Amino acid sequence: MERVRALSPFLALVVIALAASPREARASSAQELVREARAHEAAHKEELALRRYSEALSLDPTLADAYLGLGELRARRGDAREAERVYSVAMEHVPGLRAALVGRARARWQMGMRDEAENDLWAYVADTDDKAALRELAGWFGEEGKVPAQLAAWRRMLAVAERTSDAALVREARTTVRALQILVGPADPVSAPVEGDDVRRAVARMARRGG
Repeated sequence: MERVRALSPFLALVVIALAASPREARASSAQELVREARAHEAAHKEELALRRYSEALSLDPTLADAYLGLGELRARRGDAREAERVYSVAMEHVPGLRAALVGRARARWQMGMRDEAENDLWAYVADTDDKAALRELAGWFGEEGKVPAQLAAWRRMLAVAERTSDAALVREARTTVRALQILVGPADPVSAPVEGDDVRRAVARMARRGG
């Protein structure tokens, strides 16, 4: 280090850079490629952006920003199948990347993989307070005519609203839950649980503990 201080500022930086590990250098290069990709996106040069994201991942296959950027760009271009693949690979290499789960859910919904999409998004909202994602999931269930599942999502929404002191959402969620309970009737796994039905019992337990 004394020798580095004795060098000119420029040469000192060169020495420090050369002393960095190859992995650190690759990570730095990959991040720079992601920054370039975002700049290309802003300039509407999407093909170049796709290339830079892919190059970044070739250098660092655990770079979350590159996966998310690539997946979002693929989805925005209408390539849901490729976006789904990107998010799936992301989850293999970065298991804790929750945003990839949401991205994959939306890509699968666009592809018509409705059950898989709902499972992904439910897995995401089950342990988060993401109200927008919960509302989206409830909308999916409603669109599919899955009223008991829609009721479960709104019960989860009510629990989140109460926990976050969102008074307006609490009122909306309570009203919606009451309306859906009327529609569901005896099919409600909370108010009318069935012995021997593990799924209905699990939904009932989740509702009682607020998700």
